Amino acid sequence: MHRASGSAGVGARWRAGVVLMLGLSVGGCASLPRSTTPPAVAETARDRLGKRVEWVAASGRGDVVRAEIAGLLAQPLGVEDAVQVALLNNRGLQSAFAGLRVAETDLVQAGRLANPRFSTTRTRSGDSFKYETSLALPVLGLLTMPAALGMERQRVAAVGLEVSDRVLRLAAETRQAYFTAVAAEATVRYLDTAREALDATSELAQRMQRVGNLSRLEALRERAVHMDAATQLARARVASVAARERLVRLLGLTGEQASLRLPAELPGLPAAPAEMPDLESFALTRRLDLLAARRQAEATAASLGLVRATRFVNVLELGPATVLEAGEQAKKGYTISIELPLFDWGDSRVARAEAVYMQTLEQVAQVALEARSEVREAHAAYANEWEVATRYRDEIVPLRRTISEEHLLRYNGMLIGVFDLMADARDQIAAAQGYLDALRDFWLAEAALQQALGGRLPERPVAPPVSDQPDRKRNGG
Repeated sequence: MHRASGSAGVGARWRAGVVLMLGLSVGGCASLPRSTTPPAVAETARDRLGKRVEWVAASGRGDVVRAEIAGLLAQPLGVEDAVQVALLNNRGLQSAFAGLRVAETDLVQAGRLANPRFSTTRTRSGDSFKYETSLALPVLGLLTMPAALGMERQRVAAVGLEVSDRVLRLAAETRQAYFTAVAAEATVRYLDTAREALDATSELAQRMQRVGNLSRLEALRERAVHMDAATQLARARVASVAARERLVRLLGLTGEQASLRLPAELPGLPAAPAEMPDLESFALTRRLDLLAARRQAEATAASLGLVRATRFVNVLELGPATVLEAGEQAKKGYTISIELPLFDWGDSRVARAEAVYMQTLEQVAQVALEARSEVREAHAAYANEWEVATRYRDEIVPLRRTISEEHLLRYNGMLIGVFDLMADARDQIAAAQGYLDALRDFWLAEAALQQALGGRLPERPVAPPVSDQPDRKRNGG
């Protein structure tokens, strides 16, 4: 039963207080913005990748985006075009945009007071009745709203950074899948070339064995080489399909679009590796996962302050009350609802919040440590793969070509046989394959370094490509 007060002054003051609180409540009701592509994420893609992203479901430009993707897929796909297709069409990234929208709705909700609670009670006994009404307003929510809003803003910023980091990671994964797929298809072509030469060698060996010009042991050796090459080709075809399908998944392609066309060769090797002084400090200022972890720590710190402020009183409601009894004048007053800290003093909630905050601090330190290590590792691999690929291009492949020329001269002089010439052709193909693998590993290492640094590398000149195709004249082709 609520206590009543007949004082007109008290009623007037409470009416004024209710109007004031309702005005503050309306002022705190933030409106939900229209769904759009997150501007911060779009800026990250533009500044760090030179690409654009779009939340297709929110923009309503699905037909335009699909037409753009179809245009990019109508020709042999370049690596940068592949990245652009992934940023527009990858379903996981589109889901991340929706996740950011969820965080934004939480921010809007944090700026709205809980609805006031109206209660009424009516009792009757014979000719007598009693009628009570009360309106309770969430006073504590109004007092803690600024802190809650600040905390949610930090969390929205952290989720935005996480989505931006996902954009960069998707770009790096797409580049790596692209280079792997192109190299895998080139490997199939190299091994198919080797198989053609070995087919001719095997047929020649069988004819020579039938007429007695080749021993059984030598014929068996040639057959073993032929079978090994056939097995390698079969495995290469399986690897090529797997590499292509991984790229297709990242690009979000289905149906006829899944049969995209790729170029025949990888891009040429750069003239020099990119110079990147102060790699670690540079990465720490640009790594979005580290910035997101810091924002999350700030949001947790704000949450800790809010928990400490409300540890004793977690519920406080205030509002006017009216009591009407039969034969009496209506009595007006107020009602207060407060949580009494008799059993729960809030110490466990504070301890939990402090532990969560310490957890986030350690996570920030761990992310920073991993970032430094990843940058060092990625840069070492990048520089080493450039040296290996350069050695193949400038030394090993030309050396094998020179050796083949010498073998051809000896064959023309009848100093070696046709099987020696064919063995040399296989060695030349193996050297070309080694260069292809080294070139692929360099581009994979560069994509990993880009991801570790959180953006693109500086522009640098690209050396003219050195032909890594085996000489078909020496392969019997």
